[in-house]
Amino acid sequence: MAKTPNKPAGRITDAGAILDRMMGDDDGMRRLVEDARGNSKVAQLIYDVRAKAKLTQKQLADLVGTTQSVIARLDADYEGHSLALLGRIAAALERRVEIRFVRTPSAKASSHTLRPEPTMAGTH
Repeated sequence: MAKTPNKPAGRITDAGAILDRMMGDDDGMRRLVEDARGNSKVAQLIYDVRAKAKLTQKQLADLVGTTQSVIARLDADYEGHSLALLGRIAAALERRVEIRFVRTPSAKASSHTLRPEPTMAGTH
């Protein structure tokens, strides 16, 4: 039986830890990474709900009133398209869009009392 080689001491293999180390204290870079993560998450949600509905990109595009290439781009990388388009996709798939504002892990505690985070639901 072959032995698995040990990892060198101190070597980081976790992608999140590697990104953290690369960004250091650069707040601008951290915002870019968080934006990219958010866009990726939305793209994955669009893909997942379309796939669960067993619709092709072309079929969803026809229901939404757009082109297959627009849906293909959304499936791959959301890149901040309009909320109206997300609403049309949600409506075509008999869903709704929900948006929440949540405190970021790096947000500093404020001196005022925190209220429950608002949730905005709807299809537009």
